[in-house]
Amino acid sequence: MLVVFIPLYIAVTLAIGFWASKRIKTTTDFTLAGKSLSTSFVGVTLFATWFGSSTIMGGPGRFVENGFSSFVTLVIAPVTCLVLVGYFYAKKLYALNIVTIGDFFKIRYNKKLDLTISIIMVLSYPHWIAAQFVALAYLFGGVMGISLETGVLVGAAIVVIYTYIGGMWAVSYTDMLQSIMIVIGLLLLLFIVLGQTGGIAPLFAGKPKEFFSIIPTGGLAEWSEYLAILLAYGIGAIPAQEIYQRVFSAKSEKAAVNGLYLAAVLLVILPSIPLVIALGAATLHPELMGEDHGQNIIPAMVSLYTSLPVQILFYGALISAILSTSSGAMLAPATVIGENLIKPYLPNISDKRLLLSTRLSVIIVAGVSCYFALIDADIVALVVASLSLVLVCIFAPLTFGLFWKKASVFGAWSAIIVGALTWFFCYVYQTQLDATLYGTPASCIAMILGSLWKPDERSGVEGSIVNTINGH
Repeated sequence: MLVVFIPLYIAVTLAIGFWASKRIKTTTDFTLAGKSLSTSFVGVTLFATWFGSSTIMGGPGRFVENGFSSFVTLVIAPVTCLVLVGYFYAKKLYALNIVTIGDFFKIRYNKKLDLTISIIMVLSYPHWIAAQFVALAYLFGGVMGISLETGVLVGAAIVVIYTYIGGMWAVSYTDMLQSIMIVIGLLLLLFIVLGQTGGIAPLFAGKPKEFFSIIPTGGLAEWSEYLAILLAYGIGAIPAQEIYQRVFSAKSEKAAVNGLYLAAVLLVILPSIPLVIALGAATLHPELMGEDHGQNIIPAMVSLYTSLPVQILFYGALISAILSTSSGAMLAPATVIGENLIKPYLPNISDKRLLLSTRLSVIIVAGVSCYFALIDADIVALVVASLSLVLVCIFAPLTFGLFWKKASVFGAWSAIIVGALTWFFCYVYQTQLDATLYGTPASCIAMILGSLWKPDERSGVEGSIVNTINGH
């Protein structure tokens, strides 16, 4: 029966996309939902974007294996990121009336930096999207018995159709519906699991004290992974386009900021549910951890312990939630391609052709993402890899450009080049500490030294723009 109902569920989701597509008349409608989203829509779409494959399938197994240190990296770090963006970044960037992070670099620095940053941003997304494709493949395999490779291709095809048609409007509407349904599904499963284990207390009884530590208790390798994930989720995502896609879609600055805080609250509370479920599942069925480190542990529990109606609800909601995450992640680089890599170099392009180009970019991004999904099936590793490039190249010039008046073009180039080369060297030579732990501080130091060594010579107009951005 699942084989029948799940495709129907997906068909309903696609139908919502078709319905939402009627509101798309311009490129702005497609990429920013006409800049009309309320606080609740901004918050829920941000929550849905991050409450995806890593939270439901990648993170729970790591929590079972590593304890509360994983809770810090996989739950607290993303929440910290959203709070930082809401308090420090959102107001300044929203006031610029821009579409992408690349637009900021064009205004604050120059057109060449806009081009470079946009290319880096586009290159960073296939790993993130690949993680969603892998999660969909696991779910399709559990429901329909298809292989991982076939599941990746089927998932990619569905996401392409979904994103191509509805854009940000489809993402917004379906995120709201799917978030409600996935929470209902997780709560039902939580009650069933706790009924089998006799409550929460037995899940933690007998755990070693290392399980409750919020920092690693192992050696250098564990600390390296811990700090790398903490950096990736905590500050590496600060320049991520999918966050600002929602911020810039808000109807007001207040709606944007409050939406970020709402998403942070949701991401503190709700991701704890799959972690407890996984702990119960590992207690009842240790064999479910398997060779994939428990990436399929929650869907397996659904199959073992729930009735058919609950399975339909849970699998449908979970698949749809990952579809929404995939769609939002795919829309971000497609928007950057259209706004920053096509529009500036074809100044006479009509909005209709720009909209078509942005939509076609969705297909290209999906193809590259499929490649990464097929060569690496570790969901959390894929997500961290997607954020590494953004962290070592974009974080420093964005942050210093927003908050330091002396940040210069030469400093920004220094940050990008030094950060990327340091990261690449450490990655190739497999240093004991993760490459991002070298690349991130190297980028920040290069930004400061480069700006002090070669400051910008600005005209009166350029200086006024910089003063406006930096809040002087």
